[in-house]
Amino acid sequence: MQIVFKACSVELSKKMLVNVNSVIEESIKTKERLMQLSNTIAELGLLISNCINNGGKVFFFGNGGSAADAQHISAELVGKYQDKRKGLPSMAFTTNTSILTAIGNDFGHEFVFERQVESIVSPDDVVVGISTSGESPSITNGIIASKKIGAKTICLTGEKGGKLADIADITLRVPSQNIQRIQECHILVGHIICDIVEKNLEQKFKI
Repeated sequence: MQIVFKACSVELSKKMLVNVNSVIEESIKTKERLMQLSNTIAELGLLISNCINNGGKVFFFGNGGSAADAQHISAELVGKYQDKRKGLPSMAFTTNTSILTAIGNDFGHEFVFERQVESIVSPDDVVVGISTSGESPSITNGIIASKKIGAKTICLTGEKGGKLADIADITLRVPSQNIQRIQECHILVGHIICDIVEKNLEQKFKI
C-alpha cells in the first residue's frame, strides 16, 4: 500500500501579517508595563547577587514552559550570560528525570520540588519558583519548604499573583493575564537578573 502525502501550502495573507503584528505589539505593551516594576526587578537581582557573593546557591523550578525558563536562567549563571567569569552555584530542579518521576510516582507530582528542596537547600540560598498562574501546588510546596529551611524565596507570576504572592518573600507579578506574554516577560526578567549578578560579582568570581 502506497501512502501519498499531499503538499500543503499556506499563502502569506494580509490577515496573517495583521495577526503577527498584533502579537508583537501586545508583547511590547506588556514589557512597557513591566518597566513600572523596575525597582522590584533590581531588588531581585541584588538579592541573588548578595546570595552568590556570600557563598549561597540559587535554585529554580517551574512546570512546562516555566520549567524551561528555570533551566535557561540557571544555565546563564552556571555558564555565562555575557561576561567571562567563573561558574556560579545554581541549579534547576527540573532536569533529573529519575528524581522527578520517582517522587511523582511515590509521593505525587505536587511534591517533586519540595523533596528536592529538603535534600539540598540551605538557609544561605535563594529559591526561585516560576508560575504564570501563581497557583501551582508543586511550586507552592517547594516555596513553603524553602521558607521553613530559612532560604530567601522569590516567585515570578502573572498579574493575579495567586497563592504564591502571599507566600514568597518577593513576588514579581508580570502585568498581564496572557500566559504567553507572561512567559516572555519571565525570561526577560531572568536575563536582567543575570546581568545584575554579573555586574555585581566579587573579585573571587572573576577570571
